[in-house]
Parts: sequence; C-alpha cells; structure tokens
Amino acid sequence: MDFTGKKIVVVGGSSGIGFETCRLLLQSGAEVWNMSRRKPADLAVSHIPFDVLNFEENAFSQIDTLHGLVYCVGSINLKPFNRLKKEDFLQDYHLNVLGAVQTIQSALPALRKGQQASVVLFSTVAVGVGMGFHASVASAKGAVEGLVRSLAAEFAPYQIRCNAIAPSLTDTPLAQNLLSTDEKRQAAAKRHPLNKIGTAQDLAQMTTFLLSDHAAWVTGQIIGVDGGLSSLRV
Repeated sequence: MDFTGKKIVVVGGSSGIGFETCRLLLQSGAEVWNMSRRKPADLAVSHIPFDVLNFEENAFSQIDTLHGLVYCVGSINLKPFNRLKKEDFLQDYHLNVLGAVQTIQSALPALRKGQQASVVLFSTVAVGVGMGFHASVASAKGAVEGLVRSLAAEFAPYQIRCNAIAPSLTDTPLAQNLLSTDEKRQAAAKRHPLNKIGTAQDLAQMTTFLLSDHAAWVTGQIIGVDGGLSSLRV
C-alpha cells in the first residue's frame, strides 16, 4: 500500500494500536500526524498535544488537507453492573463517542479537501457478543457503530469513507491488567477460535488497509478483527 503524498492523522498514536498504525503508515510513505498527550518515541511523526477530555476547537488548525483520520482512543472499564456509576458511563461515552464526534467535526474541512478520504473508528466485539462486565464500554462502542453508519451515509457525497474495526482482546498497554500472567493469557487465547490473542500489528494492518485506496469501495462497515470470536463456534 502506497501512501506517498497522503496526510493522515492518528488520534492516540503514542502506544498500542495507534503506535503501530503510525509506524506502518510511515513505512508506506505517508505524512503522519499524531494527536495525543505525549509524543510517540522513535517515530518521525508530527506531534500535536491533545487531550480528548479537554478538547480544543483549533486542534486541526495546523492541517489544511487530510486524506485519513484514525480515532483509536478507547477504554477498558470492566466492572459488575451494580458497581458501575453514572460517571463510568459518562466517561466511556465522552472518550469513545463525544471525543470522536468533536475530532471528526474539527477535521471535516480538511477531510473534504483530501478527496476520497477515509475515517476509521474503533468499536469492540462486545457490542455484537454479549459479555459480562462490559455494560459501560459496550454501550459507548454501540454508539460508535451507529455513528459510523450515519456518517458513512452523510459523507458519501463528499467521497469520505467511514468504517469501524471491532477487535476482541488485543495485547496492548490498555489491556495489560487482563493479560498480566501466563495463566490469563492462555485462558484468553483459548476463548478465541484461532487460539491466540490479537496483536497491535493485527489491528494496525486492518486500519491501514481501510485508509488505503485498496478499500476505496468500503464504507459504513463494522469489521470484526477478533480471531473469530464474534462469528465462529469450534
């Protein structure tokens, strides 16, 4: 995939899936901007300090034209339902939905100038597969899926594609508490038909594909990258 001459913004590129996405895009010739609270180490990206929970309206003032936008901010707030408070739901919604909304609204003029631009958001396998202790994050990510389909329809006349990736448990810093021992890792792998945990690279490769011209006829989709968990029983 050749991204020469393409300008891509990755929100949350300092670690995990976002970091790997930045790395792949750079290798493919893109000009990459990372927006997060800290700059990714050892990556030749342009960095814009950014905090989703304290959104600045002029965050995209430095960028005139955009060919792609990745919003990979997320949360893993797993608690029994009776221990979840209103604040848990509000924070998950703010991070996953309102943050994406404000980011896309701010980036939209630059995306329209990009011609055939692509927006990639992140959901979770837990929206389509009922999982205990996921009430807050699954509710927020369900809203993300609705947002993706609505924006894909609204942006189609401008040739802006909008899709989401729905991963299962992935080996990233965000999931470190769920994978902190060999026993936890083995148990997590066994829950997946492919008998392994996803990697940041797995998700970054799909993200990069959706940003590329190879996915020029793909929009409004929620794509499971989940080791078969959402659709297979083996």
